[in-house]
Amino acid sequence: MVVDAELGQFGDLLFGSALAVYVLAMILHAVEHGLLRRAEPAAEARAPVAVGGGADDVTVAPTGPAPRTRAERFGRMGVSLTVLGFGLHAAMLVVRGFAAQRAPWGNMYEFTAAICLVAVAAWLVVLRRHPDLRRLGVFVLLPVIVLMFLAGTVLYTQTAPVVPALRSYWLVIHVSAAVISSGILLLAGVASCLYLLRAAHDADPARLAWTSRLPGADVLDRVAYRATALAFPIWTFAVIAGAIWAEAAWGRYWGWDPKETTAFIAWVVFACYLHARSTAGWRGRRAAVINVVGFAVMVFNLFFVNLVVTGLHSYAGVG
Repeated sequence: MVVDAELGQFGDLLFGSALAVYVLAMILHAVEHGLLRRAEPAAEARAPVAVGGGADDVTVAPTGPAPRTRAERFGRMGVSLTVLGFGLHAAMLVVRGFAAQRAPWGNMYEFTAAICLVAVAAWLVVLRRHPDLRRLGVFVLLPVIVLMFLAGTVLYTQTAPVVPALRSYWLVIHVSAAVISSGILLLAGVASCLYLLRAAHDADPARLAWTSRLPGADVLDRVAYRATALAFPIWTFAVIAGAIWAEAAWGRYWGWDPKETTAFIAWVVFACYLHARSTAGWRGRRAAVINVVGFAVMVFNLFFVNLVVTGLHSYAGVG
């Protein structure tokens, strides 16, 4: 299998460009978040006003469309840059795949980049359906940027063929399912973390005043639940596909390898979250805590188990 090194380097350039664009987008969203309170007086200035005196007062509403606030302008620019970064990000994986002549998630660098791409895609879908959630952009992009920075530095691997054990069609089936579910669960984990912060502020308005600019706790709860409900069946398929691949590669479906064990623990935690979310007594904070624990297990599985613990998956760093 011939590797195109120059094309691989171009892919790395696209990766760095996407990361830089995401950073700029996060900064613009952060400015939007900081300007939200300042935008409130402008909205009040366009409220209907009474003209006249006494019983003959006439309520006159401002005419014409409401002008965009500074916060909205910064937010829209942030979204535009996020879309640009997503395009560069997707192009990076495509180029990487052509350079290596395989699926572009054969090592930790590519695997992490692919998860971040799915997370951004999920976020853009949410924005398409609910533009009013744009103010969450800074919090969604922050973990994406952190993961991509780690991928481009600590986890970076030059374009190369995969080891013989990974030269299977299951690399596409199993790992792509893990990538898609992990990316969506990243968005769900962020939403649950923000829910806990917003709920704490609602319980005591003197605490965490900055969270008053976030959407309501019920909105964050719905985002987390719907994202997890979408990702959970895909994650279930990834675990099952991994077991089938293990039987073909190692002669057994399940061997309690550290990677397998942690993946199963994550599956159990998310199953508990979905059950808790549908149980009246466990909705709200308790369910959100379970979802955050599941998110933490996924991060632990991605980094500690792949990089520190020795197991059957150590040669690949993915799976």
